[in-house]
Amino acid sequence: MKKYPDTWHNHVPKRRQILVIGNNESGCTPELEKLAYEVGKEVAMSDSVLISGGLGGVMEAASRGARDAGGLVVGIIPQNDPSFANGYCDIVIPSGLGLARDFLTALSADGVIIVGGGSGTLSELCAAYMHKKPIAAIKNSGGVAAKYADSFLDHRQNVKIVGVSTPNEAITYVLSQITA
Repeated sequence: MKKYPDTWHNHVPKRRQILVIGNNESGCTPELEKLAYEVGKEVAMSDSVLISGGLGGVMEAASRGARDAGGLVVGIIPQNDPSFANGYCDIVIPSGLGLARDFLTALSADGVIIVGGGSGTLSELCAAYMHKKPIAAIKNSGGVAAKYADSFLDHRQNVKIVGVSTPNEAITYVLSQITA
């Protein structure tokens, strides 16, 4: 087996990975879809990889935005069958973990952007929060994003969930917090 020299990573820079979380298809309004699409575009234009839960709603809209902007899209789905992923995922990881896949998406990310969201989004947010990932919440998108913007989830104050108004502000904040 080939062993890479200790410095190989200096020649191949890791691309930033931004997780976009929010409402699934049952709670994704046309307004949230538009916001998520713009978030996906911003992620791609920042030369970051878009990570999502790979299904519908905000996940699909963000994936479509990133794809339309020429970005790379990774979907980490809860099922063990890749056919469940939305059609904009370039790479599908069928975790077979069900709801526990929320930890895999959160830990795969260098930073997180929240668009709306319900209980599934909250689960991913908690996983990211526990691991101190930089988190931006689009305040005017409602749901989990609006509820937790500009606050901490608990007394530990692991990381502040920063409220932003636009997709551009979201990516700008998250990227500013990611250390090389």
